[in-house]
This record gives sequence, C-alpha cells and structure tokens, in this order.
Amino acid sequence: MLESFGILNLWTYLAGVIFIIVLPGPNSLFVLKMGISRGVRAGYTAALGVFIGDAILIFCAYIGVATLIRTTPFLFTLVRYLGALYLLFLGAKLLYATFIQKNQTAHPPLESSNSILRKSLTLSLTNPKAILFYVSFFVQFIDFNYAHPGLSYTILALILESVSFVYMTTLIFAGSMLAHFFSHKKALAKLGNGLIALLFLGFATRLATLSS
Repeated sequence: MLESFGILNLWTYLAGVIFIIVLPGPNSLFVLKMGISRGVRAGYTAALGVFIGDAILIFCAYIGVATLIRTTPFLFTLVRYLGALYLLFLGAKLLYATFIQKNQTAHPPLESSNSILRKSLTLSLTNPKAILFYVSFFVQFIDFNYAHPGLSYTILALILESVSFVYMTTLIFAGSMLAHFFSHKKALAKLGNGLIALLFLGFATRLATLSS
C-alpha cells in the first residue's frame, strides 16, 4: 500500500506516528490548556501553531537543516536551551497567574489569537525531540530509489498531520468539557492549573538535561 509512491511499511509508520503523538508533551499540553481556559476556538488556534511547526520541521528534515542541527552540538544545544527557557517561562507565568497574581477583575483580558498562535509555534519549533524524530523516523519509511522522494515526504507528513488533528480535536473538546466542570469548582481549577504549570517546568528540566 502506497509503495508506488516510495513509501515503505505504511502500517508500521502509522503505528509509530500514533504512539509518538499521543505521548504527553508540551505541545499537546498547551493545546489542552487553551481548550480548558479559553474554549474550542483558542484550542484550535493553539493546534494550528503545532501543525505549522510540524510542517516546518518536516520540511527542514527534508532539505537537511534538521540533520545539521542534529550533527552540530552547538546548534542542537542552542535549540534545546531556547526550548527549555520558553517552557520555564510558561510554567512560571502560569504559576504566578494562578497562585500569586491578585484577581483585580472578574474577567481578565483574553489572550489574543496571535499570541496563542505565537506561543504554540514557538513551543513546536524549539523542540529538539521533534527535530530528531523527523530526521531519524521519516527516512526509515521512504524508498530513496523512488524518483520523487519529496512526494513521499509529503504523503507521510499529511498522514502525521491528520492523526495529529484527530488527537488535538479530542484534547480541545475534552478541555472544553473540563472547563464547564471546573467553572464551579475554583479550588480544583487552581489545582489543575498548578499541575499543568508543574508539568511545563518538568518538561523544561528534562529538555535542559537532554543529552545531545
């Protein structure tokens, strides 16, 4: 199936993609957080940033930029620490807003769609694990004797984005339902925000200590 397009072992690829996507990570956590705190529209805005970031990283893997980052310790370390610092910033900001900042208004100003998209895209593009994934994983399922390997990359990318869309949609609507539940349970809402913030801080620590 799809061998005529230079794609090998499609079902193995699909199983690997599903496993990688459903593993908890900062991208999916941010989409879930937006679904909970801002609703379905904001959740899809955050998901759009993830989709765009994935597309850029896949393209970089195809042209070899991601391989350069992988094989050049300085570039890999730079991306790694940028991602860790950004996750640290998001986690600390969420902790501050949840437990320290005084609620001066009953309805704080909503975060703009551009801000949500920018944060989501930054998280996606500063994830070295994603870079390594696209470099090392995609090439295993492409027949480089095929005349148009770019088409193979495109098909594999579309499959990944489709699986990601289904998963992100599940997170968004689950987050929206959780928002209705937590709207009447302020203490639980604070606890949930605190746990999400701690997860961001944990991802930042793990990313900073990731071996190149």
